[in-house]
Amino acid sequence: MLHPDKTLPQQSLQELLNRAPQTHPRIFFSANEEVQLREKIEQDSLLRPVYALMLKNAELMLNEPLLKYQKEGRRLLDVSRMALLRMLNWCLAYRLSGEARYADRAEAELLVMCAFSDWNPGHFLDVAEMTTAVGIGYDWLYPCLNPESRCLIREAIVEKGLKPSFEGEPWWVQANNNWNQVCHGGLVVGALAIFEDEPELATRTIQRALDNIHHSMEAYAPDGNYPEGASYWSYGTSYNLMLIDSLQTVLGSDFHLPQAPGFMESAEYFLHVAGPSGLYYNYSDARCVPNLAPEVFWFAARAKDTGLLWREASRMREALRAAENPFAQSRLLPMLFVWSPPLGEIHAPVQCSWRGDGHTPVAMHRSHWNDPDALFLGFKGGSPSANHAHMDIGGFVMEADGVRWACDLERQDYHELEHQGIQIFNKVQRWKIFRINNFSHNVLTVDGQLQELEGFAPITQHRSEGKLPHTIVDLSEIYAGQLAQARRGAGIHADGYVLIRDELQALDKVTSVRWGMVTFADVCIESGGQASLRQDGKVLTLQLDSSVEAELEVCDIERPPNDFEASNPGAKMIAFTVKLAPHAKVDFTVSLIPGKASEPKSSLGALADWSSL
Repeated sequence: MLHPDKTLPQQSLQELLNRAPQTHPRIFFSANEEVQLREKIEQDSLLRPVYALMLKNAELMLNEPLLKYQKEGRRLLDVSRMALLRMLNWCLAYRLSGEARYADRAEAELLVMCAFSDWNPGHFLDVAEMTTAVGIGYDWLYPCLNPESRCLIREAIVEKGLKPSFEGEPWWVQANNNWNQVCHGGLVVGALAIFEDEPELATRTIQRALDNIHHSMEAYAPDGNYPEGASYWSYGTSYNLMLIDSLQTVLGSDFHLPQAPGFMESAEYFLHVAGPSGLYYNYSDARCVPNLAPEVFWFAARAKDTGLLWREASRMREALRAAENPFAQSRLLPMLFVWSPPLGEIHAPVQCSWRGDGHTPVAMHRSHWNDPDALFLGFKGGSPSANHAHMDIGGFVMEADGVRWACDLERQDYHELEHQGIQIFNKVQRWKIFRINNFSHNVLTVDGQLQELEGFAPITQHRSEGKLPHTIVDLSEIYAGQLAQARRGAGIHADGYVLIRDELQALDKVTSVRWGMVTFADVCIESGGQASLRQDGKVLTLQLDSSVEAELEVCDIERPPNDFEASNPGAKMIAFTVKLAPHAKVDFTVSLIPGKASEPKSSLGALADWSSL
């Protein structure tokens, strides 16, 4: 990507700040722009009722007790996030409705947060999110805050937000992950809220962000897929947009940051990374349960492509039909209205396959966009050494008939593990955790060993059309010292089923290889090479075609091997094990066949032949 010092306009940052508006609000929108914001919401048949849900959120939160300084383990993050949830809801409700009760309660909450002894700089995400909340509250409520409150709030932003960020040598300043985005984004919002009173500190904070945000934005290159997965894409990207949009609205420049390679394309990645069920492909530490992503609305407006909102619009409609508001804890929901273009008609995406390289190569295939029963396949390469990565290299998830049949267990809550003394990012302890190592993933395990931590598996072939849209990954480095060669292909056949094919070569020793797939379905082994899976009234057939002897079995994985780990209720693994003679070459293909699909009539042959199908 372009280095920030090449993207600065001719005017210096200080000159831009000197010309910036000193009236409030100014971050994300001005008082003059509120009229257009109201009109956009009132005239849109989907935005209008979702805005009504936001007002309901704001009203219900008025009855909640004031926040307290209460850490969970080493984190104050839940309190910081609740602060942002409340500030955004109350402040936007006040700006657009004029109802003083929202402003009054927000001011009381701001004073409580600013009276905290600190915002927990030992875990700086907490400071960044709190600074965002307080900065937005200060800016959006400024005209109605009493002078004493303004002084106290401004002082807290400076003393508990901005100044602690310059103490020592914070590792996140040049980090290549979401911490970099969240911390710089949140602190810039705080700096832009008070820059006229603290010009030197504000300038240092903004300049540092411009000089270092490229470290994390390089993760989007070259195609937009985010190494940490979908839910972390949402987290990191939302704060990247807080940074970009606050700079644009206050200083009149985005400093060309959206031009970073892969950044704009990442909205396309996020669109494809969820299946027809709405669940994300939850590789690495990412979650599978979806939530509304307001940041996608910024991309849709910028790219002038409401098709990027295909899934978000569906979630909005589902929320309006739900008995309870599923967005009640969506702390960035109010930004949806700020960032959204007029929605109008939202067309279905065209491409059914997507592939991204970079730190964590990943591909997604589906049979249709408009069919809730469509086939979906998520498949990945990469390395366990990537940030937040698991030993899930070569792993996949699969959906059909509205059911996720092949699953990825979600990571256990960080607090639960840390409370028991487990250092979840320690390079030794991390790989003892069942949900993180390869023993719990839809991958190969060789001789009971871990995948190679520093290995990397690239996508070597990807096809989005023809009889078999597919992706092939070279896993040889992941099994270095365990296998001489390993390749895996995954694709969706035009006849309506999924194929997973492995081609392996042994080293100069007898080798045992286990194939595994996690599912929550009821499994019945019908023969050595066939099993039926049943879930939610639907059925899936698993067929094994192997060049060497192998028999299917079902392994109970509800209880992980370590006492410090949470159970996995209902989870099981369908597996088989093959023995390889020294230097032997073997292959096996697993077909996942939904109930309405016909069984494969014949083998599709070697991976080398797939491109010609």
